[in-house]
Amino acid sequence: MCGIIGYVGDRPALPILIEGLKRMEYRGYDSAGVALLEDGRMKVVKRAGKIRELELKLSGMSLSGTVGIGHTRWATHGEPNETNAHPHWDCGGEIAVIHNGIIENYVSLKEELVKKGHSLRTETDTEILAHLIEEFYEGDLEQAVRYALQEVEGTYGIAVLCRKEPDRILAARMGSPLIVGRGKGENFVASDAAAVIGHTRNVTYLDDGEMVTITRGEAIHKTLANERIPKKVEEIGFDIEQIEKGGYSHFMLKEIFEQPRTVADAMRGRLLEEEGIARLGGVRDYIQRLSQARKIFITACGTSWHAGLIGEYMLEEYARIPVEVEYASEFRYRNPVIRDNTFVIAISQSGETIDTLAAVREGKRKGATTLGICNVVGSTIARETDGGVYIHAGPEIGVASTKAFTAQVTALALLTMALARQAEMGSSTGRFIINALKSLPSQVEKVLRTDDQILEIASEFKDMKNFLYLGRGYNFPVALEGALKLKEISYIHAEGYPAAEMKHGPIALIDENMPVVFIATQDGTYDKVMSNIEEVRARRGRVIAIANEGDVEIRKKAEHVIYIPKTLNLLMPILAVIPLQLLAYHIAVLKELDVDQPRNLAKSVTVE
Repeated sequence: MCGIIGYVGDRPALPILIEGLKRMEYRGYDSAGVALLEDGRMKVVKRAGKIRELELKLSGMSLSGTVGIGHTRWATHGEPNETNAHPHWDCGGEIAVIHNGIIENYVSLKEELVKKGHSLRTETDTEILAHLIEEFYEGDLEQAVRYALQEVEGTYGIAVLCRKEPDRILAARMGSPLIVGRGKGENFVASDAAAVIGHTRNVTYLDDGEMVTITRGEAIHKTLANERIPKKVEEIGFDIEQIEKGGYSHFMLKEIFEQPRTVADAMRGRLLEEEGIARLGGVRDYIQRLSQARKIFITACGTSWHAGLIGEYMLEEYARIPVEVEYASEFRYRNPVIRDNTFVIAISQSGETIDTLAAVREGKRKGATTLGICNVVGSTIARETDGGVYIHAGPEIGVASTKAFTAQVTALALLTMALARQAEMGSSTGRFIINALKSLPSQVEKVLRTDDQILEIASEFKDMKNFLYLGRGYNFPVALEGALKLKEISYIHAEGYPAAEMKHGPIALIDENMPVVFIATQDGTYDKVMSNIEEVRARRGRVIAIANEGDVEIRKKAEHVIYIPKTLNLLMPILAVIPLQLLAYHIAVLKELDVDQPRNLAKSVTVE
């Protein structure tokens, strides 16, 4: 949540800051602002709304400073107006701060600062930081930032400018990601690699409790206790083309249509066909222990939690290991029972989700072995877990996750295979599953060819106020994910349920104004789902069905049928979810909503 970009170099900073903010606008788009140093002065410009509003305000201004910071905000404290937008400054306009995170003790700090004569202008917690740094500043910005942060409780990723030290930016991290981009005669700080990829591929990562001073010529990493830290320079693993729309109307549509490739990439180099096994280098040292685990906790949030539910079904059916899927925000607070040989598997697209990271740390504290399933290389969860699996989906810019979900499910299928082969599964069964996995990319392409049909369905149902999504077994989490996608980007109320649970309450809602989306593939629960469809029809509900090719019976019962290819039950969610992604997308577009940046949402949730 929120985007931070800072630049120190010889080029004008403003175009670099604006470009970086645009690359990160999916992280927050309530307001935006920049602060630049030039000719011994600090210039701060900010605006409510999206980056284009800030650009309009900046047009005509002549700002040539070569040191600056910029921020795009997802509001936590204070409404998203120009006053509350970042950067914030101290009483004298000498120090400017941008901040991601939440300062939990800001009320008490504010009271103390006011007593000392500080004048605060905003409703934000962030402004406290500028005044705290001012309070400690005695000619050494690094020391002042260090002292100020010792007073703070909560999470932060910050970047700080000081008019009296115009050749540097100070940055620090506790719970909110920051990277340093290394250039030649210039350096960058950012909360996302996407902000700097147009200028450098070389980065270093800040860990919690670390700070960095960047100048034109160097980046000095230290702990908050003032100990110098050597940092390995790493290379960003994606190209700038991957964060462009590539001719698509929206990033979300592009990412939906990238799924044949991303599913294939999640498997690439990991299938040993002759042996009927999957090889996952990041968990190789844990496979034997994991196959004998007393219990596996899968912890995640949102879409990743839905992927985790599918993983639970896979692991229990094939590897015969007890699995419990937990919302990360609950796991971290409820004192879970963790005994010997318990594993905690964290799933997070960004690898920075604060609740999921906290769940990992809670698991480690209680003695569990921790594994991560992440998309972003070098992310905090990837670094802090004992091992893990990268899903290799590439940058996902659309706030509503699509390709990351199917890649996560693919990775969980590979992990299941690896564990099942350690247990009961024979090589012939493994080869059978591998053949099904290898067919997935072409099957996904086939599902995407239903796009025109789904657009027609969306046109018919776009004005509905409520939707119900129903599925059984592996398809129940798909129902949850389909409902979530519709809520996220179309703002239509939607709920997902196990199909049998419809009778235990939701059936009261069904009438001619309630579309019901059934995931009705031909698995072991097919006949039961068909009975559930009849129950909906008897109450004049309108049925949209996702069904397998060749199923003619369902045409007699559903108003609309979207056909998908047949595959193994454990892989069916990868195909079944795609029509639901497209349905949500087209409804949102027809309603003229902002698909990539839906209201109140941000991509990487780094606050509680």
